[in-house]
Amino acid sequence: MGHLETSDKQSVHLVENEIQARIDRIFSNLERLEILSSKEPASKRQNAKLRVDQLKYDVQHLQTALRNFQHRRYIREQQEKQREELLARTFTANDSDTTIPIDETLQFNESLQNAHHGMDDLIGSGTSILQGLRDQRMTLKGTHKKILDVANMLGLSNTVMRLIEKRAFQDKYFMIGGMLLSCVVMFLVVQYLT
Repeated sequence: MGHLETSDKQSVHLVENEIQARIDRIFSNLERLEILSSKEPASKRQNAKLRVDQLKYDVQHLQTALRNFQHRRYIREQQEKQREELLARTFTANDSDTTIPIDETLQFNESLQNAHHGMDDLIGSGTSILQGLRDQRMTLKGTHKKILDVANMLGLSNTVMRLIEKRAFQDKYFMIGGMLLSCVVMFLVVQYLT
């Protein structure tokens, strides 16, 4: 980012593209890190996820700083362009019949300014929509991982429930067998003692 501030006009686009490529590469590496952190042992998992979230936060700040720089550069270039146009304009002396078509020029200038602001708003909303989609993708990935974790837990729970049902079924037979044995013993005791 420091190199971006000091680069000249010709190489600033190359530096911006390089920074954006590195940020995208960092995002993809963070996604892999997030997957790997979920495979950590339970004692280290929370700490690993916290570190990955902190890295994501830092990279998002870098992305915002890059966007702010691009916006400032765009405004600066527009101001320089307008200044050059103003300095390049030639002025002539007034004729005896002087008419100034200022209303049409003013309306044309206002229309251009409105179109310019409209395009800026459109670009800004497109950028915010894109960022929102990226955030939603990250949220959906996290939700997907949580759903998979819950599904794994439910799979274990189903296995445990089947074992409990099997044990209850076996206990029922032991109880019936014990009751029958007790009845036989009581019958034999009554039979021999009377």
